[in-house]
Amino acid sequence: MPRGPEWLSFRRYAAFTTGMALTLISLGIYTAATGSGLACAQQWPLCDGGVLPQSIPSFVEWFHRLWAMITGFFILGGAVWAWLARDRLSRRARHAVTLATVLTPLQAVFGAITVTLNGAIPGGYSAPVHAAHFLTGFSIFALLSYTTLLAYEGQFSRDTLGRSRLAVGVGSVGLLLAWVFSRIDPVSSYAPVEQAAFFAVSLVAFAALVAATRWLGALGELVPRAATGAAAVLLFVGMVLGRDIILYTTGVRFVNWLAFALAVALTVGAAWTLRGVESDVAESAYGSTDD
Repeated sequence: MPRGPEWLSFRRYAAFTTGMALTLISLGIYTAATGSGLACAQQWPLCDGGVLPQSIPSFVEWFHRLWAMITGFFILGGAVWAWLARDRLSRRARHAVTLATVLTPLQAVFGAITVTLNGAIPGGYSAPVHAAHFLTGFSIFALLSYTTLLAYEGQFSRDTLGRSRLAVGVGSVGLLLAWVFSRIDPVSSYAPVEQAAFFAVSLVAFAALVAATRWLGALGELVPRAATGAAAVLLFVGMVLGRDIILYTTGVRFVNWLAFALAVALTVGAAWTLRGVESDVAESAYGSTDD
């Protein structure tokens, strides 16, 4: 296979595509929160009876669809690249990006249903479809993050312990910022911009916690690894509760608060534990990239 420019590697392509997916989810959250999802006269893939939007709200929805289409092609390109370079990329990375590609059309279908509201597509908007739309998008982001993590192995400038500490630190900061923007914070109005910011920082924190969990396993640090893994799961619970999928009662609010409190406590505890770990563990090699 002919090689492209030196700066264009699969790992950088995967990281960029992951960033596009994160932006897409945040944009989708903002679009839904502002009510712009229904601004295209409940039409999909058309908007306002044509191709181009006719108002600012419909432009927001139209741009969300455009970004989703571009991101989808990037994900497909990543899967094709991964299989063409299968001799230089791990099997897990190939399968992860392939599964993300398989889920992408399904995500588009759920997105179409949520904006038709019993219009062109029977069933329209409902809590189960809303949940499926979010969960599929989150799964795509998680798979792309994992693909990027695998693609970068063997190419890091830091040792495993240094990376683990950095990832736990990013996870801690991300969790605290997510708490500030979340609906459980009395200072936050959970307005559309805050909702988009909440999911953006939450996804960054989730990816960091996943990376920390993997690298801590390479170090043999099982206790902090269990802590970061549990924190990632609790953060996911907090994101689900932030999507208005179920009635947000006082009890649900308490569960949401508890999930975030435990996630922060576990991540800070993992960071504290790593302070006493000596950086004398040899770098663990999981595979190589296509560079």
